[in-house]
Amino acid sequence: MKILLSGDGQLGQMLGASAIQHGHECLLYSTRSHQVKPLSAQLPLAMTLAQAIAWADVVSWEHEDIPADVMTLAQHKFLMNAAGIQRLTDRRAEKKLFDDCAVPTSPWQSYDNVAELQQLLQQSQHDLVLKAARGGYDGKGQWRFGRGDDAVTLAAVAGQQAGIAEQLIAFDREVSLVGARAKDGSVVCYPLITNVHRNGILSYSIAATGQLPVTLQQQAEHCFQALTNALHYVGVLAIEFFVVGEGDTAQLLVNEIAPRVHNSGHWTMNGASCSQFDLHIRALTGMPLPQLRVQPTLLLNVIGVESIPDALWQHPQSSCHWYNKTAQPGRKVGHVTIQIDDLASAASWVERWAERLQVLA
Repeated sequence: MKILLSGDGQLGQMLGASAIQHGHECLLYSTRSHQVKPLSAQLPLAMTLAQAIAWADVVSWEHEDIPADVMTLAQHKFLMNAAGIQRLTDRRAEKKLFDDCAVPTSPWQSYDNVAELQQLLQQSQHDLVLKAARGGYDGKGQWRFGRGDDAVTLAAVAGQQAGIAEQLIAFDREVSLVGARAKDGSVVCYPLITNVHRNGILSYSIAATGQLPVTLQQQAEHCFQALTNALHYVGVLAIEFFVVGEGDTAQLLVNEIAPRVHNSGHWTMNGASCSQFDLHIRALTGMPLPQLRVQPTLLLNVIGVESIPDALWQHPQSSCHWYNKTAQPGRKVGHVTIQIDDLASAASWVERWAERLQVLA
């Protein structure tokens, strides 16, 4: 098949590599330069977006914020309602989807302007997390409000654009589920993984160590099925959860979804028999979704540094991925996946390498 991907960042490049590995042709459309490019090439092709869409059998994306020109020209080449997917770039629409699907989430309210937010803050009986409705990631566009804080001052800043106010939840840990849904409705999911953030940015993830109860996996897969069915989704989708409570009484609250391949799924490139990128290509092209084999894996994000040390490139347990980006504090420029034995070995790797690989501010 011929696949056109909207976006030529690291996710688009990784998807393109998987497409070629599976015997398909692939082109990337840069949403920054508005040029069509072959995989891993800096020089564009003498091809317009309309010509690239005409060439393609199917169009997909590396990020759900799909440009208007792609939406208009490619709507007949998407495998699902892309306009419905794009609406999820607004957190108000995302939260409404959660409510419509009866998946548990933190209580929330929306606001449109400074005045509405100020009133909401002054009347709140709970500590809150404020999030801009659009944009903002890796901790950007978010604020915390505690009872007794200055509502007027915070509203003047956070209320400059519409957003949502979520009740602050005391949670045990953050986890995520990555899975795929095929056009026939079949679903396959990886195990839940534990995520650790620093300054709102994903620092590392621990996968397939068996530390999470089976009941949480069942809850997560139920949410995945409900959300992807409601969206008539085809491809890989990630869900971020908060774990509330402990042991047999632990419950999951949905935090956010990402209708695409996701940073927290990068561990699958070396820790699973089929990566998240392979799953997405299989779903797009109608291939059957496989049974998954996984092994304990640590994902360490590389953030804001100039390079990955040679010792990690050379180590037999690690696999390094560099995105060829200019290093800036807080910017993800690569990742390292590491084969581990257990949680203790993961902690040892994190203690040794996390700070050396991550410049957050």
